[in-house]
Amino acid sequence: MRAAIVWKALGPIDLRNVGRDPMMRLLVAMPFFMAGVLRWGIPMASRRLDQYMGFDLTPYYMLIASLMLPFMPMICGMVIGFLLLDQRDDRTLTALQVTPLTLGGYLAYRITLPMIVGSLTTLALLPLTGLVEIAPSTLLLATAAAAPAGPIFALFLASFARNKVQGFALAKANGVVTWPIVASYFVDYPWQFAFGLIPFYWPVKFFWMRQAGEEHAWVSLAVGLIWQGFVVWLLLKRFERVSRQ
Repeated sequence: MRAAIVWKALGPIDLRNVGRDPMMRLLVAMPFFMAGVLRWGIPMASRRLDQYMGFDLTPYYMLIASLMLPFMPMICGMVIGFLLLDQRDDRTLTALQVTPLTLGGYLAYRITLPMIVGSLTTLALLPLTGLVEIAPSTLLLATAAAAPAGPIFALFLASFARNKVQGFALAKANGVVTWPIVASYFVDYPWQFAFGLIPFYWPVKFFWMRQAGEEHAWVSLAVGLIWQGFVVWLLLKRFERVSRQ
């Protein structure tokens, strides 16, 4: 009941803040734009590469599609991170101390929101890319495995950036985390697991293993959820310290 009150109180405020900020609106549109690029742009690029360079891109469709798993919740996390920066600058967190809404309830809302929105976006848009056939069970489990990327990204921005300008710079720099994941696709066992320090590697790895029909894919799912959960906890602690300053 208390959670419903939090969502009812903060949800409309977030919608208004996102709606009046051009950068936020652009971020909200980004997943739909990327899904369109994958559905129509990648096949077109594949044909051109095959025609003019004799390079077949189709064996890498699964790799390209898998990057959408962390991308969707990361975009949602970026939006929440910017909202957190705004509200930290406005001393909203300080004002919470004299309201019935506790800091714990506020942070729980901030953590679950990008997970839910990011997961729903992934479930809707990843199959629409049409690059690979995905079993419903694989889609659901891989989406759940990637969901923590949202709060990780949100808390990272809110914990390490002093304002939205720095937050935007960190968000752009953080985009490089996808490149090691791409590189890991071409690395053999056991060296591939060296990339496991990147939290977003594990849901992508789980997706690859499920698509390949490997029996032990659940190990990547479990490790990914535990590792990402630990990272969320660490970032929460840092955010709480920064918010008290």
